[in-house]
Amino acid sequence: MRALIKIGGTLLDNPASRHDIARQIAAVAASGAAVTVVHGGGKQMTRFLEDRGIQSTFVRGLRVTTEETIDAVLKVLAGSVNAQLVAAIEAAGAQAVGLTGIDAGLAHAEQLDAELGFVGRVVSSKPGILNTLTAAGYVPVVACVAGGDGGQVYNVNGDSMAVAVASNWGVDRLVFLTDVPGVLDAEKKRIPVLTVADCQALIESGVASGGMQAKLNAASEAVSGLVKEVQIVKGSEVDIVTRVFAGEQLGTRVIRA
Repeated sequence: MRALIKIGGTLLDNPASRHDIARQIAAVAASGAAVTVVHGGGKQMTRFLEDRGIQSTFVRGLRVTTEETIDAVLKVLAGSVNAQLVAAIEAAGAQAVGLTGIDAGLAHAEQLDAELGFVGRVVSSKPGILNTLTAAGYVPVVACVAGGDGGQVYNVNGDSMAVAVASNWGVDRLVFLTDVPGVLDAEKKRIPVLTVADCQALIESGVASGGMQAKLNAASEAVSGLVKEVQIVKGSEVDIVTRVFAGEQLGTRVIRA
C-alpha cells in the first residue's frame, strides 16, 4: 500500500506532538506500507518573519511571498521544520530522508497569481525519487517548496502540494492531519463521508470556508483523479495515525461518488 500523510505545521510546532506523530508514522512504515510525508510550517514561518520585523500578508488564505519571504520558506520549511521532523522519525526507529519539491523534479510549479508573488501552483510531479526511497525502506519527508522554470523557487500551499504528489505517485490513501475532528455541517456535527458533489455544496453554502474550503477543494481534486480516498482527521487525537491505518472510521472520508 502507498500512503501519503500531510501534516499541518501547528502539529509540528510542539516537540511532544511532533515526536508522537513521528512514532506513529514509523509504525505504519514498519508494517510494510510505503509512506511519504508532506508537511507545512506556516505558524513557524510567521514567527520567524515577525522576529525579523516582517509582517505577513494573506490573500484568499495564501501568504503573499516576497523575496524576503521565500528566503524564510527555505530556512524554516525546508530547513528547521523539515529537519526536526526527519530527526523525530529517525528517533522513532524509521529511516527518513528530508526533501523539497525541488529535488529530482518532485514538484514543478508556475506562479499562481502575480498578486501573491512567489506562490506556486504545481503543474507537474515526477514521483521517481519517492519510488526509489520507499523501495529501499526510507520515509520521504517533503517540505512544501517547489521548483519552477529558470531555477525559480515557489512557496506552495501544503494541501495542494500533498494532492499533486499523491496523485502522481498513485497513492491508495491520502490523510490530512488537521486541527479539527473532520468536516462539520451547519450544526457543527462531524460528517463521516462526503462525495465531491457534497464538498462543493458545503463550499457554495458557506458552511465550509477558509482553511476547510481549501482542504475540500484539494480532496475533491485528489479523488477526481487517481487517489482512491482522502481522510481528514484531527492530528492531536490519541494514536490517530495508527487508528486510521488500522481501518477505524475517524474524521471525514472524501470519496469520488
